[in-house]
Amino acid sequence: MNARLTRDSHTTPASLGYSMPAEWEPHEATWLTWPANLITWPDGRLEIVEKSYLKVIEALLPHEKVRLIVRNPAEREKVEAGLKHLGNLNRGLIFYEKPAVDSWIRDYGPTYLKGRDGSKAWCKWRFNAWGGKYEDLFPDNELFKDLSLVPYRCFPKDIVLEGGSIEVNGAGACLTTEQCLLNPNRNPSLSKAEIEQVLKDYLGVKQILWLKEGVAGDDTDGHIDDISRFAAPNVIVSAYEKNEADSNHEVLKHNWKLLEEMRNLKGEKWDLVKLPMPSPIIVEDEPLPASYANFYIANKVVLAPVFDDPNDKEALSVLKDLFPGRSIIPIPSREVVYGMGTLHCLSQQEPL
Repeated sequence: MNARLTRDSHTTPASLGYSMPAEWEPHEATWLTWPANLITWPDGRLEIVEKSYLKVIEALLPHEKVRLIVRNPAEREKVEAGLKHLGNLNRGLIFYEKPAVDSWIRDYGPTYLKGRDGSKAWCKWRFNAWGGKYEDLFPDNELFKDLSLVPYRCFPKDIVLEGGSIEVNGAGACLTTEQCLLNPNRNPSLSKAEIEQVLKDYLGVKQILWLKEGVAGDDTDGHIDDISRFAAPNVIVSAYEKNEADSNHEVLKHNWKLLEEMRNLKGEKWDLVKLPMPSPIIVEDEPLPASYANFYIANKVVLAPVFDDPNDKEALSVLKDLFPGRSIIPIPSREVVYGMGTLHCLSQQEPL
């Protein structure tokens, strides 16, 4: 590993005043990786997913930079052609030519931190393709070992952790799930208390809120960003399935009850908001992890996955009420979720 990457390996970010900002805090940029994996999106789906990506980039560029990883000049040319109509806005689109295998940059990309003095830093975790499920994706762990991509102080930690498994409110709390972080396919040698300490030391949080399990079909073993999200320092919006016959009903009901029992650092109840689930999307007799909770908060906009589902309208209305200062931009995601994730999984915020 690069010597620079190990330089701060024995100093924790929290001890130096760094912490992970909430997603709604001002961004300098959003990181994305252009979709190209035909195993992830086969049978003509990739072309549809590319159109959704162009909509994402178009929604972001008026408000923040987009740092886009492409694999070759041909991909860059395809993106530039698709966004030619944006004119000067494209100056905010910055390309990086790197050999990414897949697009799930939330999970293999940097976790950004801010210092009390306003400086930026980042954490480099170990990515093992969600518990070793996809050996062909292991190389994505190497992408951000090239420190020229993120020229800020790096705090590497040799622990398996994905960005989609953690959610912070910027005020000392972190949401996660036992199904993921305590899974033996991640860090079997670490206890729950030891994992909590890592989160406190590296994210600068003081409180870990543990939910149980994620939605059906989630190959990440219960990432929090498909279940429950912070919408403000004391507001948690959580997926909820009313249909008692649905496989997600009991799991999400149990998580909701856990949230009702939790208290913030001041000992107060959390303000809880229910977010509907789309109807199950079944492919080859297996459910896909479609969830409206996989939205992405950017400067002045919230990108919301929609699934051509009757509940799309209700979900967009809930998000509109939660983020009155931002436009809610629906992004078609029915084909995107075939790859086992949507907008939040495919993006990573860089704070200002």
